[in-house]
Amino acid sequence: MRLFAATVPPPAALAELAGAVGALRRLPGADRLRWSGPEGWHFTLAFYGEVAEDTVPELAERLARAAHRHHPYDLRLAAGGRFGHRVLWIGAEGDRQAMRRLAGATAAAGRRAGVAPREHRPYAPHLTIARGRADGADLVPFVAALADFTTAAWTEGELRLMRSRLPGGGTPGAQPVYETVGSWPLGR
Repeated sequence: MRLFAATVPPPAALAELAGAVGALRRLPGADRLRWSGPEGWHFTLAFYGEVAEDTVPELAERLARAAHRHHPYDLRLAAGGRFGHRVLWIGAEGDRQAMRRLAGATAAAGRRAGVAPREHRPYAPHLTIARGRADGADLVPFVAALADFTTAAWTEGELRLMRSRLPGGGTPGAQPVYETVGSWPLGR
């Protein structure tokens, strides 16, 4: 199964983001992007890729330990950014250092369970809201429109192990389906 560790903003923050994304979708060029919806919005901490089912219990146990060693932290969704012409994202403000430490711990939990995370670059907290098509959409106007966006702050207090089910081929605009495999409170 295709797995990753993540945190998920609370419903109120997701609702605020949905309002901002609704306005973005009315901008010129928005039809050239594949937009994700609230059901897919999360902060990936570590992406594990395909994980054998018999490895999941050990991974879950190690993630539970990591969650218990990290305290809840304050966060809010804020401003937007892009990775080239391919990914439009919302950033995070607050205790980003605590979030980075949790991301590092989830990567280490994967390695100890025999599941090496695929990405080896420094952790950059972001929540993907749209992807550009191969022809390279101009994301600059969308980033500019998000410059002053911010949600109310919340205290992040839960780590999740998530499963990603990719859509079947041939369905235009189909999005992955995410489900929580396990969740653990931070700091307890």
